[in-house]
Amino acid sequence: MGTYGRQILAGRQAEELLRSLLHLAAKHTHTAPGHPAISAARYCFQAHCADHAHLSELATLAETVAQWWDGIEAYVLTGITNAAGEGNNRVIKLDARCAFGYRNRANQRLRSLCATTRRSRREGVPD
Repeated sequence: MGTYGRQILAGRQAEELLRSLLHLAAKHTHTAPGHPAISAARYCFQAHCADHAHLSELATLAETVAQWWDGIEAYVLTGITNAAGEGNNRVIKLDARCAFGYRNRANQRLRSLCATTRRSRREGVPD
């Protein structure tokens, strides 16, 4: 395996270690995982990234995980995420861009409500 192959392997291993850390939330739907399990998974991820610190992508990933650790830990402990709200915000911004802005707030509010209802998102999905 060449240099690039080892770098790709190190990146894939870091990805799998991070996935195993996040998978702790899905695995324990009725009981939250203990802090020792979370700490062990985080340590494995950080140790792997430290061993491959010469790869700037892994160093950046490790820094990002460290900066967002409070939110990541909250997700792993509770399984609660703000993905639905972020998805609605994305749809609203996309709708506003397509309309080149709105002239008044009433139109914006109505279009936003229409764009984020389940029925409008399921137009192409047969019942």
